[in-house]
Amino acid sequence: MDILTSYSFLVVALGTVILAAAAGIIGSVSVLKGQSLIGDAVGHATFPGVVLAFMLTGVMETSILIIGAVSLGIIAFLLINMMTERSKISLDSALAIVLSGFFGLGMALKSYIQGNPNFNGTQGIDDFIFGQAAYILKSDVYLISLISVISLILFLIFYQQIKIYVFDPVYARTIGINVKLINVLILIMTILLIAAGLKSVGAVLIVNILIAPAVIGMLWSNKFSSVLAVAACAGALSAFSGTYISTALTGIATGPAIILSLSICVIISMLAAPKGIVLKKYRMKKLGESL
Repeated sequence: MDILTSYSFLVVALGTVILAAAAGIIGSVSVLKGQSLIGDAVGHATFPGVVLAFMLTGVMETSILIIGAVSLGIIAFLLINMMTERSKISLDSALAIVLSGFFGLGMALKSYIQGNPNFNGTQGIDDFIFGQAAYILKSDVYLISLISVISLILFLIFYQQIKIYVFDPVYARTIGINVKLINVLILIMTILLIAAGLKSVGAVLIVNILIAPAVIGMLWSNKFSSVLAVAACAGALSAFSGTYISTALTGIATGPAIILSLSICVIISMLAAPKGIVLKKYRMKKLGESL
């Protein structure tokens, strides 16, 4: 109970819960479109943007670093599109090249500035690799909340268009929906949430809060709105429990604890959900007996 009433815990929990709930909703669109791995590549690509933003400004300010992360994330996405559309490189190969290349660049730049006396105050850079939500400030929570609210407002405004586009892009074009605009909106929302979550979850693990809640939602329902609701709740619950575990147990980083909580939720859903293994076997057994 002492932890639950702690000011520092409440600040960190609020930031991670808001982020994970918004990421669960937006990430569901990418998963349903079969583009979840693009988020992984973009997530890794944002790390060199963080380092470059610090190198150019010399300031370890979250809002400035997020601008750098978003810029490199957009460049990575455009590069993936260019490689797949203008060459014979497959999407899987393009994702692997961009993911490893950009993240390798980020690590190289990080090693350079940490060994260079011209750059001071580089200790916080490591937090953007695996995340360290324990160092989230009230200003970071405000920024995460702002980005999450902007993403959700955009999602709600274009909800019907996004829903039609996700399930039938051909029909979406037929009725006059601007598919390119919807694609850009989904990209913007995804990159914004990835950038906002770097400090708390890290570039390596950030994609999990976009994918895992969506997978949980899809195991519990076939209805789009229900999938979104379950994904948001699963993300928020895992973020809260992961933050609590990392606060209660010394030496466990918040980002990995959140991802671990999400993974446990995925396993439980795979077993117990309506579309899970246990109920599926039970229905098959009942069907066999009836025949």
